[in-house]
Amino acid sequence: MRQGWRWFGPEAPVTLDDVRQTGATNIVSSLHQMPIGRAWTEKEVRDRQSLIETTPGDRSPLVWSVVESIPIPDAVKRKGGEAKAEIEAWVASLEAVAACGIPIVCYNFMPVVDWTRTELDFVTPTGATAMRFDHERFAAFDLFILERPDAAQHYSAEDRERARIVFEAMTDDEVADITRIITSALPGSTTEPLTIPAFRDKLVAYSGIDAAKLRQHLIEFLEAVTPAAEARGVKLTLHPDDPPRSLFGLPRIASTAEDYAALFDAVPSAANGMCYCTGSLGVRAENDLPAIARRFASRIHFAHLRATTREGDGRTFHESAHLEGDVDMVAVLRELVSEDRRRGTQDTIVFRSDHGHRMLDDLDKVVTPGYPAIGRMRGLAELRGILHALGAPPN
Repeated sequence: MRQGWRWFGPEAPVTLDDVRQTGATNIVSSLHQMPIGRAWTEKEVRDRQSLIETTPGDRSPLVWSVVESIPIPDAVKRKGGEAKAEIEAWVASLEAVAACGIPIVCYNFMPVVDWTRTELDFVTPTGATAMRFDHERFAAFDLFILERPDAAQHYSAEDRERARIVFEAMTDDEVADITRIITSALPGSTTEPLTIPAFRDKLVAYSGIDAAKLRQHLIEFLEAVTPAAEARGVKLTLHPDDPPRSLFGLPRIASTAEDYAALFDAVPSAANGMCYCTGSLGVRAENDLPAIARRFASRIHFAHLRATTREGDGRTFHESAHLEGDVDMVAVLRELVSEDRRRGTQDTIVFRSDHGHRMLDDLDKVVTPGYPAIGRMRGLAELRGILHALGAPPN
């Protein structure tokens, strides 16, 4: 298995020399500066690749192994194969990546919102901070700040009352903070947070699109792009929904083993793969993580390894240290190592320590939410320790 590290580019607070000091060797990155939907050129990809892989004489080499991600335009999620221009631009970006020899592309198919949290600096018992999803605060936002017209039908009477109490206790600053967190784009994106009216408009655009329709649109997208990936030796890896359940009444179609099975059955190409994220899948108690890794072993080309702790009834959760929480990381890695050994030296799995607590010096620095250096380095060291114990030290 190959040690990856997500790097957000030359303007990011974590530098390539910082990455080298963690022991990671494989860079996971993207052209974050590019507008979503605009085709990448080979020159643009190669320029970034050169920045990563041109190694000073006294430094350890790095290789750009995973593109995370080529964002999928909203039109594809809403219209599927009818969004021909957007799909063609996506294929052009894929071809540029393939021309540079980068073998793995990660993507997701979550409508309107990507990974969603209500707090970015939840204080843990150690004094480090973590990201957290609080179901009651989320419901308060949905019902009383966003004021989504049909929101009430998605919550029980008890949920609505608890959300009302939470909302009425919020200060103006807390309302602004949760609005910014939920409506912000992914880290590394140039997209600005949506206004409340724009957010409502985005949701309205998905009226009439249920899980079956969204899944069909994903299948149509895969049918269009997978032949290009397969011909060029690129593996496509679909990231799970985060959290793995419906938000704002929107469908989510990559939350369970059966969701992935339906996609692999529909598009059986070996290029149609999975980004195996223990943090996202692990939030859902019925997801048996080792069993999922075992079932889809041949489809896993990229792994996000982190842990979460479910609170109360499980709808609220926070991100744990990598070897704590509800994820049996030893059992997970045992399955991944078994698959990696089966492959030999070909197509070995790239993994990265996903997210990380904000701790030590990073508490006083500007960091990308979820991606501080020290917390991720701690996680990588712990994962590396498990791999050594399993007799499979990472490359």
